Amino acid sequence: MVSVQGLGLHHAGNYLFRDTNFTIKRNDKIGLVGKNGAGKSTLLKILSNEINFFEGSVVPEGNITIGFLKQDLEFVKGRTVWNETLQAFEQINAWKNELEEVNHQLATRTDYESDAYSNLIHRMTDLNDLLHHHDAYNLEGDVEKVLLGLGFRADDFERITDEFSGGWRMRIELAKLLLQQNDLLLLDEPTNHLDMESIVWLENFLKDYSGAIVLVSHDKQFMTSVCNRTFDINNRKVDDYKANYSKYLELRKERREKLEQAKKNQDAEIKQMEDNINRFRASATKASFAQSLIKKLEKIERIEMDNEDVSKFNIRFVQSQVPGKVIFEAENLGKAYGNKQIFDGVNFFIERGDRIALLGQNGQGKTTLAKILSGEINDYTGDWKLGHNVNIGYFAQNQEEVLNGDKTVLQEAEDAATEETRPRVRDLLGSFLFNGDDVQKKTKVLSGGERNRLALCKLLLRPFNTLIMDEPTNHLDIQSKEIIKLALNKFEGTLIVISHDREFLQGLADKIFEFRDGHMKEFLGNVDEYLEYRQKESIREISIEKSKLDQKTVAKEIEASKEEDLSTKDKNSSKPEFISKEQKAIQNKIKKTEDKIAEYEKEIAQLEVFFSKKNPTEADLKQYNSLKAELEKVMEDWEVLSLELES
Repeated sequence: MVSVQGLGLHHAGNYLFRDTNFTIKRNDKIGLVGKNGAGKSTLLKILSNEINFFEGSVVPEGNITIGFLKQDLEFVKGRTVWNETLQAFEQINAWKNELEEVNHQLATRTDYESDAYSNLIHRMTDLNDLLHHHDAYNLEGDVEKVLLGLGFRADDFERITDEFSGGWRMRIELAKLLLQQNDLLLLDEPTNHLDMESIVWLENFLKDYSGAIVLVSHDKQFMTSVCNRTFDINNRKVDDYKANYSKYLELRKERREKLEQAKKNQDAEIKQMEDNINRFRASATKASFAQSLIKKLEKIERIEMDNEDVSKFNIRFVQSQVPGKVIFEAENLGKAYGNKQIFDGVNFFIERGDRIALLGQNGQGKTTLAKILSGEINDYTGDWKLGHNVNIGYFAQNQEEVLNGDKTVLQEAEDAATEETRPRVRDLLGSFLFNGDDVQKKTKVLSGGERNRLALCKLLLRPFNTLIMDEPTNHLDIQSKEIIKLALNKFEGTLIVISHDREFLQGLADKIFEFRDGHMKEFLGNVDEYLEYRQKESIREISIEKSKLDQKTVAKEIEASKEEDLSTKDKNSSKPEFISKEQKAIQNKIKKTEDKIAEYEKEIAQLEVFFSKKNPTEADLKQYNSLKAELEKVMEDWEVLSLELES
């Protein structure tokens, strides 16, 4: 599909890639890995033709289509979510218009034997094939499926995109790319602005994607699930592993062991050459030999190896005084911004040593609760209490933005340190991958990941017994995430963490507080158990949203039909139209059916919550299956009645 030969690219005076070769085949799902600055995002830009000043060649096969999810967005103001998403089919609409024109010419022209007429027939065939390949006649159903899967509700479809945050607008851009069904899909951190449920949905979607995918992600579980091939970018080249991420780690470990041995041999050879150079340099008879050794030494391509064993980093959060048994207690806690109620009626009791993950869709109030408990928000309803001797360390989403741009990395860390931790500053910075001259960099020139690492490092330099961490892994590469998770696992205090990274939360949190529809409830179980439960719920909720859309469509059609009938009658008669007894009876039946649907759905949801906490008995499963069957029957009745009313 795409052949890359002899790729070379200069960056900041050095080669970012050099003599790099690989081929992307149809149905390949490739994960790009490598340390920050290795060139992952740059490689995506080269493949998308955004960067074309490079050595070598990048040759696509035929007229393949390429979709590229970037971090910078351009939206036309004033469009609804639905209309903006439909922009994905700009090419399809162009093909439809061209096909209409071709068909018109074929119907009106009479030069049947001419080359021009024959070319029109070939073009018609090509256009029909393209439209069929892109399933162009089932677009609206696909739009609904993708938007609902990415977390939008049916009520959001007619809202203006200007009302949404950058993260939600990124979801719209992602939806457009998924709907385009490009031959090659390039994704740069597609999970960055997604909640956990949407990540799981996207994961399943991409596994079944018919084209090739090249993606950059720091979500190990996402990479393992989606990718069947891994490109490791290091030492200015691309090492190709025909394996998913978890298998790649095993293969890379084997390769690394061989590389370590090769480096030892090279180091010994270099030392021998340097010793000979020093020995013969001053000798008149051996000077030319020494010069030849120097030239040979300069030509040696040194084997470079990063320190990747995070278990060697002895980092831990400093524990302060032991607090009382109760850390936080809340009763009927609520928060609104203007007329928008974020959550209400929230009750919880957090004890010393609890490790809690706050989960739920974006905008449901997780960050708001974190800010209330950390003292950043004082305007709320209800009541909450802070326990005795509780000392809170808070890591905010924008923590990296509060750094002083004119200070160096070392100065920022030293300012955060206490007298006891000041001697550890340089060692701790080294553990967070700030080595050598890196500590003298001004913070204003740091990347997003580097700024986040520095903010986390500062948090480790002060004593706390309770940590509230809001998306601590944002912008962090995989190694940095492992470092911070190692430190959090060693932390003996109370932990409240917001994260959408499943692998990061596994083994870190043993309780879940779920935020949904303005409320919060506790889920007794770990992250994997919660995800299994939530996946079942999501399927049901998407089905309900789809049902709402179908109801709205039917209602609009009925309303349009009524208006048309009324308009016709106005022309022929001045008598007003009244609803018939038959129509009224059907409407009453529909209302009763909808009430039954809501009742069955509520009972089913309660049972599923019960099942998530306890193993169901045979009687429980029988009741559950019976309710599901009844719900399906009532839904069918509703569809029949709706069609009857429409007719």
